[in-house]
Amino acid sequence: MIDLHTHTTASDGRCTPAELAARAKNAGVTVLSVTDHDTVAACDAARVACADLRIEFVTGIEITAVRDEADIHILGYFLDPASAPLLAFLAAQRQQRVERIRRMIERLRALGIGLDADTILQPAIANPNTAVGRPWIARALVAAGHVATTSEAFDLWLVRGRPAFVPREGAAPADVIARIHDAGGIASLAHPGLVGRDAWIPELAATGLDAIEAYHTNHDEVATARYRAIAERLNLAVTGGSDYHADESHGAGRPGSTSLPRADYERLRRSPAITNSEFRIKDRCTSSANS
Repeated sequence: MIDLHTHTTASDGRCTPAELAARAKNAGVTVLSVTDHDTVAACDAARVACADLRIEFVTGIEITAVRDEADIHILGYFLDPASAPLLAFLAAQRQQRVERIRRMIERLRALGIGLDADTILQPAIANPNTAVGRPWIARALVAAGHVATTSEAFDLWLVRGRPAFVPREGAAPADVIARIHDAGGIASLAHPGLVGRDAWIPELAATGLDAIEAYHTNHDEVATARYRAIAERLNLAVTGGSDYHADESHGAGRPGSTSLPRADYERLRRSPAITNSEFRIKDRCTSSANS
């Protein structure tokens, strides 16, 4: 069972790295990647926790790019989490997230819903490596009794077209792909079925995209087959995972509920795009130790 898309408390997940690894182990996951939004802060702790549980760990991230005001999420794998240029880029991304959340809270206040921005943002204030996101506002709205669920919070206030929504600012997809490559990793388009911009995939491939996330919680068999066919036509690899957040309103119910086939994973590991040999060797050594 191979799950290459999960989140921790370093972004919008609700499990610590150790808790996530334990849940993955209980679910039967044998290969796990933590792909927090715009941060690699959980990778070291997740790697240690996975080693203790004999789970193969893959360094990962999910970086948000923007094109025509649409969010394009790019997954990065086998990258160097200590890459100085990458860390500087991610710090700027996270600061934009903080500013966006403050603006959304201000919009809610103008609409008569008072939330304390500093309280919501406290984990990111205490640790700037933590990436804040809209689920933090949604959970605060639930806690304050304004809505019953985080899904309701999004539907009423936080998605495009609703009163508190603020468009995201971010780097172009080609820039994000280049940043991942510069850090020695491979880049995969996350959950393209949710993006709904299939016409953009050939252009992304031309700018260096390495893979497509064909296997995802929100992809049915038809969607998975479609993205596998697109990947084959464009000579791209495929990735997959549960998008687990430990949040009943966001993503899968358990890690490993969506799994990448082993043959596709082995193709990723052999990818010539993985240029950071030090971290490729570490990942492969973990695999050998677990075999």
